[in-house]
Amino acid sequence: MNRYDEIRSLLEASRKVLTNKIDEQVSSQIKSSYGILNEQTETQEPPAYETADTTKKEGEEIIRKTDKKKAYRVSGGIIVLHGTEKTDVQLTTDDKKAFQETMDEFVVEVSELVDFNKLNLYENNVEWSGKITELDVEFFYSIGENNGIYVNGTMTKIDDEYLGFLVKLRKYYEKFKSKWSKVIAVRKKTPEA
Repeated sequence: MNRYDEIRSLLEASRKVLTNKIDEQVSSQIKSSYGILNEQTETQEPPAYETADTTKKEGEEIIRKTDKKKAYRVSGGIIVLHGTEKTDVQLTTDDKKAFQETMDEFVVEVSELVDFNKLNLYENNVEWSGKITELDVEFFYSIGENNGIYVNGTMTKIDDEYLGFLVKLRKYYEKFKSKWSKVIAVRKKTPEA
């Protein structure tokens, strides 16, 4: 078969598949042999993904709780709240204030040229990262489960400027940890009934 015939055959097969004028078995065979992909139609439900799943047994009954999350934009940054209840993913004024202060203080105390990523606030953990554009270095702060500061950079020159940046990054982490530990503690308090 020459190139012209192959293209004509592919075009004919595509028309049949796209107009649904053939049965499903032949359609799937044509799709697989020619590598034809279909877009998901709007009527199809997207697959449901659960980000976390905890299961507890109470007697014979099994109770499932799935992780809920909701993102909020606060002064150019994004804070994502994670929890198992609807109330866990509601942003409070204190949360907004803490996030705004965190971004402002970081710019003043560590670096002015920074692109912040989302701040993820979990029940027992806070994770926040960003990229220091002038040094082409990414940082990652975590309190709780993976407590610490992480840095990622490609072929980073170790000089006085970089070492000074690391000292500032570490010093600010203690402030970050203190502030967000308090936020977690306040969010854990059970509401009075």
